[in-house]
Amino acid sequence: MAVVVWITEGTWPACVDAARAYAPPEAEIVLLHVLDTEASAVAHGAFVGLLGRAHPVTGHRPATGWGRDPGDAAEQTATVSERNLFQAAADRIGRPCSRQTRAGRAEREVVAAADGADLLVLARDGDLRHLGPHSLGRATRFVVDHAPCPILLVWPQQAPDVTTLPPPPPPR
Repeated sequence: MAVVVWITEGTWPACVDAARAYAPPEAEIVLLHVLDTEASAVAHGAFVGLLGRAHPVTGHRPATGWGRDPGDAAEQTATVSERNLFQAAADRIGRPCSRQTRAGRAEREVVAAADGADLLVLARDGDLRHLGPHSLGRATRFVVDHAPCPILLVWPQQAPDVTTLPPPPPPR
C-alpha cells in the first residue's frame, strides 16, 4: 500500500499523525511537500525588471543591497525550511518513509503525486472555526475534487462543534 502524505507548514502534524494512525505497518509512506515557485519568480522578476538595473554607462549599482537577487534568497530560505519540515515530519511519524519534493502549483502537483497511490492524506486549511465547505482552501478543494485515489481529510486541530454547521437552505 502506498500512502502519500501532503505536508504543509501549517497542517503537517495532523497529516503525519493521521498517517501514523491509519496506514498499515507495511505501507510505503511518502512525505510530499510542494515548493511554491511563484514567490521566488516574482522576486526574480522584480529584481531583473525594476530593481536590478545598473547605470547604463558605468554599470555601477548603488551600495544599498542592489546586485543581490532577492529571488535567490527566497529560494534558499524555502529549501532550508523544507529540509526542517521534512525532518520534523519524519521524526514525528517514527517509521521509515521517503520524501518527495515537487515545485509548481500545489494543487496540480499533489494530484500528480497521488497518481498510483492507495491513499492521500491531507488537512483542511480554510476557515477552521466552522464545519462546512469553507474549511477547505482553494488548493485543498481542488485536490479533494480531483484526487485519483481515496483521500483521508483531517482537521489540523480539534474539529468545530456540530452547532457550527451552516444553516439549511430556505424551503422552495
